[in-house]
Amino acid sequence: QVQLVESGGGLVQPGGSLRLSCAASGSIFSIYTMGWYRQAPGNGREFVAQITIASTTNYRDSVKGRFTISRDNGKRTVYLQMNSLKPEDTAVYYCTLHTVQPSTGVAHDYWGQGTQVTVSS
Repeated sequence: QVQLVESGGGLVQPGGSLRLSCAASGSIFSIYTMGWYRQAPGNGREFVAQITIASTTNYRDSVKGRFTISRDNGKRTVYLQMNSLKPEDTAVYYCTLHTVQPSTGVAHDYWGQGTQVTVSS
């Protein structure tokens, strides 16, 4: 089993910064992608950013230039540095881990419990 534990959410003023962290534990295959999704009240869950084992990154357009995703493979941890935050960034942020079992090719997706980010004056 894989567990993902997020931290770093909170209340911040517009233009401020926050850094989210997500630590993975349990039985993890050597190759995996980690990322972040978010869900605002009344909205569906949306992709924010992802980073592969080779540190290739991908972002949703609305956060490009403001958010930076990074990872520490030794610590099995992914980070999301969020700068120039806007009220529309307010949401519950979820950490994800995607991996494929080498012997079977079966994909596995895991989710954290979520951490609240509120951007408000």
